[in-house]
Amino acid sequence: MSAPIESNPLIDRLPKHLMQFIKPQDYSDYTPINQAVWRYVMRKNVDYLSRVAHSSYLDGLKKTGIEIDNIPSMYGMNRILREIGWAAVAVDGFIPPNAFMEFQAYNVLVIASDIRQLEHIEYTPAPDIIHEGAGHAPIIANPEYAEYLRRFGEIGCKAISSSHDYEIYEAIRLLSILKEAEGTPQEEIDAIEKRVDELQNQAVEPSEMALIRNLHWWTVEYGLIGTVEDPKIYGAGLLSSIGESAWCMTDNVIKLPYDLEAAYQGFDITKPQPQLYVTPDFAFLSQVLEEFANKMALRIGGLSGVQKLITSKALGTVELSTGIQVSGTFTNVIENEGKPVYIQTTGKTALSYRDKELVGHSGDYHSEGFGSPIGKLVGINLAIEDMSPRDLKAYDIYEGLRATLEFEGDIKVSGEIITGTRNIQGKIIIISFKDCTVTHGDTVLFQPEWGIYDMAVGKKVVSAYSGPADVSSFDLITHVPSSKTIKAKKSTEREELEGLYQNIRSIREGKGQTITIANTFEKVKESHPNDWLLSLEIAEVLNKINDSELLPEVIAHLDAVKKERPEVAHLIDGGLDLIFEKEKAI
Repeated sequence: MSAPIESNPLIDRLPKHLMQFIKPQDYSDYTPINQAVWRYVMRKNVDYLSRVAHSSYLDGLKKTGIEIDNIPSMYGMNRILREIGWAAVAVDGFIPPNAFMEFQAYNVLVIASDIRQLEHIEYTPAPDIIHEGAGHAPIIANPEYAEYLRRFGEIGCKAISSSHDYEIYEAIRLLSILKEAEGTPQEEIDAIEKRVDELQNQAVEPSEMALIRNLHWWTVEYGLIGTVEDPKIYGAGLLSSIGESAWCMTDNVIKLPYDLEAAYQGFDITKPQPQLYVTPDFAFLSQVLEEFANKMALRIGGLSGVQKLITSKALGTVELSTGIQVSGTFTNVIENEGKPVYIQTTGKTALSYRDKELVGHSGDYHSEGFGSPIGKLVGINLAIEDMSPRDLKAYDIYEGLRATLEFEGDIKVSGEIITGTRNIQGKIIIISFKDCTVTHGDTVLFQPEWGIYDMAVGKKVVSAYSGPADVSSFDLITHVPSSKTIKAKKSTEREELEGLYQNIRSIREGKGQTITIANTFEKVKESHPNDWLLSLEIAEVLNKINDSELLPEVIAHLDAVKKERPEVAHLIDGGLDLIFEKEKAI
């Protein structure tokens, strides 16, 4: 079945630029082998994680409707997530970090709806429904953690990126796709791994997005909770990896108390993590997040904030002390004594107030860029924004008068004032001039023949962040991923194996059979001798029906597979352990 996207009111609230990443989940794409992979991982996880995961995990499985035996449908998840104030959407693999976090800000969980191949059952660098659905979804049933996740998204989507960040994102996305796809030539994987290593090892100043992604990795993805001596798992990357969830609990992995320093610890998505961070509780996660946010341009603004936006070469917003917001691609800042005194954008620029575009100040109107002085006038202690109508008239800043405004930093604005725009508190936020010239020393920044000059009013930059103030001001529906996930190849041999898996699944569910269990097993031995998971499923069914004749043959076959394929021996042993030694209601 194909689940409708509009299955939760929260999804209807999403802005259009996020909707571009959503794809329908076509449930019919999941094969019997996919279902068996999900079931194996979930049975192993629930058995093991019941002892080492935070208590919220098992509670969350029940609350979010995640089943052990069936890959979840987005429709069913949304119906249940709605009760805890969340929604879920399907996407194609990795999406850009800003978008991923913005979804979280809207209480929407992003789920890569593809599922890892059997060959990567323990771990895949590609996001998949096991990682997202069985890892992320259960923990958000904990209200305090859910609020942390939402708040993280709200702050994280405002983090300023760099072009280097986007290069890394594209390289990691491609690497995850190639490593998960079957039959990718090793030289292709080696080449993109080398590219990822080169990018990660480049000596560049980490952007805000790079730092906050580190925090996300060491908490949401790979976080531990409790004490360093006795930690529990809550990170989705660990919850969804039957290999690393066990490895992380050994002394081979260093456990460190979680603090702000985690933002400066990088990670390698393709390898097990050498160290992990332990938070005492979920509330502490929010405390560290606020510490980080206090260092962001979002809250600091100033010259450094504008410079970060210029370096990013991407759409961003500068907010002045009056509340006026300038959104565009910033290309220049003039500074004086460590403060910005003039900001300049290139290309479409929109002016907003309280995240709503101001009438007459769209990107189409300011289509060739926007520039404005910032700060105080020379020799006047009272900033323009703090002047009353009487003060403005006294300083000849009044409609119909020709004024020359000399700002600190040698910025001069000279022209005839047409009008002014005020905010809700009565502060003037825009002054419009005609026949206007703007200069910085001998450099002309604006000249009369360019038309009306709109000057944003503000004595300082209070905030700078990624993206526009009003998302409707720009066409943000532009994401075209450089790579797409690769589906498993179909073949006659594969189709036959899928049919055998489906037969055993039907028998286990009491839906009848197309061929007997014995004939199914014979076909596995003859035509698919390297497959191990179906033989495990056959052993499970035989054990339940107390078949003492065929079961020893299946066990003997699995022993032979272990010798032939030692790399899956521990997976076979783990499955047999579930069947024979730790049988319980799951």
